[in-house]
Amino acid sequence: MLDDFFKALGQLGDRRFRKVLLLGIGLTIALLAVITVALVWVAGLFLPEVVTLPFVGEVAWLDSVASWAIVGLMVILSPFLMTPVSIAFMGIFLDEVADAVEQRHYPNLPPAHDVTILDGLRDAASLILVTILLGILAFGLSFFIGPLAPVLFWVVNGYLLGREYFQLAAMRREGRAGANQLRRKFNGQVWLAGILMAIPLTVPILNLLIPVMGAATFTHLYHRVTGRAAG
Repeated sequence: MLDDFFKALGQLGDRRFRKVLLLGIGLTIALLAVITVALVWVAGLFLPEVVTLPFVGEVAWLDSVASWAIVGLMVILSPFLMTPVSIAFMGIFLDEVADAVEQRHYPNLPPAHDVTILDGLRDAASLILVTILLGILAFGLSFFIGPLAPVLFWVVNGYLLGREYFQLAAMRREGRAGANQLRRKFNGQVWLAGILMAIPLTVPILNLLIPVMGAATFTHLYHRVTGRAAG
């Protein structure tokens, strides 16, 4: 399992890995910027240019204060929003990471089944939902279990992330039903590999690498449990 992870790590400089990573981060920054501009514009529509306040008189800068407040709020929220949104965007392109792994380590394989745009969006949506729900769950439970909260986060997150990433890797060659069957058969290994992905997910900046590393690691895991040796 660690071998799967280190093979993925060794390929992190691959051009296609970087492409998916930069696409995810770039699209996330663009989306957050568009949301900020849209919120500022909406605030400008509803706030009058001049407001008369008791004991103060006319105030002509209320809309500017609101605009700067929105920008400040988005800056504060960006570190929390960037990871799940980046994961969602990268999820759409993770099939390219799996292709890069197979071309380098398993060159004699026949072409994988094409993953439709609908399936890609479905799996990306599932991945983002899992990430957000687990973040909320871990945050809520941290008030009750104190120092054990990170361990709970890793264990629960590991199970769900392992499930999602193995599904992404196996479905390309087994179909959805075959991927589910394989995942149940090797559930222990899938869970442990998911925990390996969940631990760095709690580290800012480093967590942005997890979608790419997860797709690559679980592609190796899939080929290992199905009996294919890496080249």
